[in-house]
Amino acid sequence: MRESEPKSSLPVAGGAGAAIHEKDGDPAFLTTRVEAWIDAARKNSLWPFPFGTACCAIEFMSFMMSHYDISRFGAEVVRFSPRQSDLLIVAGTVTDKMAPVMVRIYEQMAEPKYV
Repeated sequence: MRESEPKSSLPVAGGAGAAIHEKDGDPAFLTTRVEAWIDAARKNSLWPFPFGTACCAIEFMSFMMSHYDISRFGAEVVRFSPRQSDLLIVAGTVTDKMAPVMVRIYEQMAEPKYV
């Protein structure tokens, strides 16, 4: 193997096309595509969108506090725009009047989307 070729002895979180370059046996730097890095971040973190009704929305607020430490699951940043979120949290009862609104919000969410 030539010196200019990267060694990939360490696991790389950047996905396909990423390589760790080593100098004297120690990792020196990582090269990858920006798209691969963003895709890995999207795949390994959740961007929740709360859809709360009545008292269940209050319970969701306490769920996001430090006592439960939701950040260990990668979901610490709540988004209030469906285009920026990929997890729809339905906290409460969904009535017949609210169902079309919830479907429209779900359709506006980014892929992959979870409920």
